[in-house]
Amino acid sequence: MPVGSDIEIRIERQSLHDAILSRLRDMIIEGHLPPGARLNEGHLGAQLGVSRTPLREAIKFLASEGLVELVPSRGALVKQFGAKEVRDMLQVISTLEQFAGRLACEVATAQGIAEIRALHDEMLACYRRGDRLDYYKLNQEIHTAIVALADNGALSEVHARLQTRLKRIRFIGHEGPEKWANAVAEHEEMILALEARDANRLAAILAEHLKRAWDRVRDGLGG
Repeated sequence: MPVGSDIEIRIERQSLHDAILSRLRDMIIEGHLPPGARLNEGHLGAQLGVSRTPLREAIKFLASEGLVELVPSRGALVKQFGAKEVRDMLQVISTLEQFAGRLACEVATAQGIAEIRALHDEMLACYRRGDRLDYYKLNQEIHTAIVALADNGALSEVHARLQTRLKRIRFIGHEGPEKWANAVAEHEEMILALEARDANRLAAILAEHLKRAWDRVRDGLGG
């Protein structure tokens, strides 16, 4: 087989893998695959129009991210976190983001901050048209970008791992017009503090934002 054809096949296969991963993540985030639900490969394969092999690879990858559990004799289940697990993870994320925010105010470039402002403005456009899923993705991208501005690889790695596990939890924190509006207002304050390079203010806003994130989701969690 010609070299060019081989490369083309690998890229196509990777694109399919990414597409399946993205769709399954969205289904988990939006609750179409709720916590504790079993991932039926036959049903999902028919629903997504894909064979079992790439679907199985995607499920294994989701398990490595902490979104899915592989349980002997039961198969793959959407990970279900208890209230204490969620609170513990949010507390760690809060500490990481406060530290990252302080570093970002010191070392971030003007361009880096401007790029986060652009993400914020795009997120606001999603909010105004009521697009919760795209709003949520941009929201999480902003948190990731602020951590990235700190220019600390270890910090980014740990933050990304926890943030991935909390995808569904963070999404339900925006349910209802009042909760959503409050989250948007908190993000606006966050961006203004970052633009002013006010490290103490940004850290305080991030701490309060993550505390309120817990307040917004705790009633819907088990013990």
